[in-house]
Order: sequence, then C-alpha cells, then structure tokens
Amino acid sequence: MKNVTVLLSTYNGEKYLEEQLNSIVAQKGVTTDIIVRDDGSTDKTCGILDKWQKKNALRWYSGPNMGPARSFLNLLRDSDDDEYYAFSDQDDYWLPEKLHVAISQLKPFNDEPALYFSQTQLVDKDLNEIDSVIINPLLTMGEALVYQFIGGCTMVINRRLRDIINRYTPLYLSMHDVWIYEVAQAINAHIVFDRTPSILYRQHGDNVMGQTTSRAAHWKDRTGRAIRRDWHARSRLAQEVYDGYHEIMTEDKIRILRDFIDGKKDLKKRIRLLSDDRYRCGDVATYRFFRLAVLMNIY
Repeated sequence: MKNVTVLLSTYNGEKYLEEQLNSIVAQKGVTTDIIVRDDGSTDKTCGILDKWQKKNALRWYSGPNMGPARSFLNLLRDSDDDEYYAFSDQDDYWLPEKLHVAISQLKPFNDEPALYFSQTQLVDKDLNEIDSVIINPLLTMGEALVYQFIGGCTMVINRRLRDIINRYTPLYLSMHDVWIYEVAQAINAHIVFDRTPSILYRQHGDNVMGQTTSRAAHWKDRTGRAIRRDWHARSRLAQEVYDGYHEIMTEDKIRILRDFIDGKKDLKKRIRLLSDDRYRCGDVATYRFFRLAVLMNIY
C-alpha cells in the first residue's frame, strides 16, 4: 500500500478542522502521514492539533504568520522523503478515494516529475452540494501564465517534482498552487487533470480566499487582481519561474516565458501577445481580462 504525505497549513481553523482530518485518515487504499504547520492561530486550532498528535494521527509545528502560500512551501521544504505529497485546506472534505485515484494516475510517471489535480464539488457549510463551476483547462504553459485555475486542495505531486520545487524559493509569490503548477509546466512535468471531483469544497464566510456562493467569483478574483489590486502579478511570477528554472527548461518553454516577460518593456512584443495563440486559455472571461491587462501593461 502506497503512502502519501499530506501537507496542511492551518490558521484559525477550529470550526471545520476535525471534519477535514477525519476525511483524510479515512482515505481508502493508501496510508497517510499528516504534517501540519500552524500559521499563527489564535483560536482553538492548536489544541485540536495537540489532541490529534497525542493520538499519533499527525505531527504539527507552528511558526510566524506568513500566509498560506509560503506556509505550504515551508511544509513542502521541511517534509520527509516520500513517494507522493498532497496539499490540504483546513475546511474541506475529501472523498474516500481521492488519494488512491491520484496516485494511481501518477504511478506511470514515478521516474519523472508529475502532478495530479481535479475538479471540485462545491458544497455549503453543511456539505450539501451546490452548483459548481466546471473548468476546462488547455493544460499549456502559456495558459498557466494567464489563467490561475488550479486548486491546491486537489493537487498531488510525486517526489521528483517535490525535489524540483524545493530547489528555488521565489521572492514574489501569489499562491503556492499557482506557483507549483507554473513550475510543473515550465519543466515539462507530466500533468494529469481529473474531471471527476475528488473533494467537497466548502463555501463559507471565513474562507481564506474569500469565497462567495459561486467559485466563478473566486476565479475572477484571482485572475482579475492584475487589473484591480495586484498589478504586474503575472509577469512577476513568470520572471520568478525563469530565474529559478531556465537552466533546466526546454527552448520552447524558455521562449514562451521570455516573450511574456519581455513584452513588459517592448511595445511591439506586447502587441504580439494580444494575438499569440500560445497564451490562449480555457476560460473566455479570463482571457479577456488578460488581454486588457496587456493593453494597459499591468499584466
């Protein structure tokens, strides 16, 4: 039976944490090691983690508040060697076959870096299903630079990709899932997208990412930041990918990155981005956001 290291970052998650932990330990067809980093909770989260650690159900440590993105990268860097690593939010509910399905699909690529992720099923605070937004990603490098669609709570990666991710720590970081996915695309990792949901993605008023009743609003929030409050986010992240990994990238991936980055300082190159099919994505609204950001040179 394969083992999976589950990485969980907590922050004031007392309300739903135990339900999520129960769904992790109930995974079928695998064994799990749960490692938790608490990001400065002030509620009863640490007491819950203490209780579970005393049962030998997990191990946890705490640190200064650094936000979920860097907290998850800290967990990944400090984790022990294992074949597979999964990322968990503190307030969802994993379906029983989630990890078994993921590693079954990653197994053919164990000698090379690989990443699995899936659709999610939206639920309300009581786990009743609600309408979900279906994503249809193209799974290309150019799309990854434009469209931040991946849900870290569905991601599973193998050791080969973990080791590559840990080689470089970006100075600029939006979210850990976006970063890991962009790196995976850049270094030609195997990427598996499962259209069958693997988790119940809970919508409630306290979600870190500020969810609403529709995850469409979440995607628009993340992809629209370059226009509304986080200007130049896409190009900054692209530069980090280039700085960290260009030495192990293929020429075609380097060119996609360089053209994207160089457009910031070259009007002709920027105009070419508007009609460059390499950067098309599976969501029409997001692509429109991107093209507007290019026109304003704030992508």
